[in-house]
Amino acid sequence: MAVNDECKLKFQELKSKRNYRYITFKIEDQAVVLDKLGGPDDSYDKFTSSLPADECRYAVYDFDFTTDEKCQKSKIIFVAWAPETSKVRHKMVYASSKDRFKRELDGIQVELQATDASEMSLDIVKARAA
Repeated sequence: MAVNDECKLKFQELKSKRNYRYITFKIEDQAVVLDKLGGPDDSYDKFTSSLPADECRYAVYDFDFTTDEKCQKSKIIFVAWAPETSKVRHKMVYASSKDRFKRELDGIQVELQATDASEMSLDIVKARAA
């Protein structure tokens, strides 16, 4: 599975320049390509609503939060999105390509796998990131 160079470039911009709050990626013609870019001020709700209800996606989210000790932190979250309603074949392709794609994105600190929005609620993300 090839990874489009633009995917790596935009991820580096999210990580170092913070140009984006989130990026979604899709598999198209045997390659991982860019799907959507979220602006730096986009909310977590906007990110979760940008994921299609019936298609798989990979996504990264630049998550800013405050710890229980009142310390500001930021972590890059990787999401493997595979809704129940997506095609079984697509789920298999995304599952088998996930680790290879993640290796291309240096700097991921937390990983989530989700089949619906409840599996990636803000509370779950905060707990995993802390």
